[in-house]
Amino acid sequence: MQRDARLAVHLTDSFADFTAPPVDDVFIALGTTIKTAGSQAAFRAVDFDAVVAVARAGRIAGATRLAVVSAMGADSHSALFYTRVKGEAEEALALLGFPTLVVVRPSFLAGERESLGQAPRAGEKIALGLSRLLSRVIPANYQSVSADSVARTLVEEVAVRQGQHVVLSGEMQQR
Repeated sequence: MQRDARLAVHLTDSFADFTAPPVDDVFIALGTTIKTAGSQAAFRAVDFDAVVAVARAGRIAGATRLAVVSAMGADSHSALFYTRVKGEAEEALALLGFPTLVVVRPSFLAGERESLGQAPRAGEKIALGLSRLLSRVIPANYQSVSADSVARTLVEEVAVRQGQHVVLSGEMQQR
């Protein structure tokens, strides 16, 4: 499925002028896939530009705590575009000056997507099933984690942390 290249411009423009009301905390669970976005530029417009714009708007509005969903393997020096963009976003967020920054890096996200208007993903369903079957031999950081556990982790961690913290997928498993 090829997306119109104007999507990247629209998303970037949509968030470029975003302003937030006065806030204490910002939670960002915004992201897409390259396949859904249709291009690397459109993916970057969501997973970097929009994420950073929302965080920046929150900081300007007075937020002192930021919690954001990233991805396992996020690394600004990665050869893989997806994990490189995630790592670049994490670095940009760290520069915004939040006294508390919590980044969670889930592996495969398990959760119901159809009510969100997302099409079923056959490959992801197979990977999640295999992850569950092989949970005794797959390291915790690479097992599937429920969206509920990720959300609980964001809320719990941002409430008790100071400074910058990264929470890996395995640490979210039991929440």
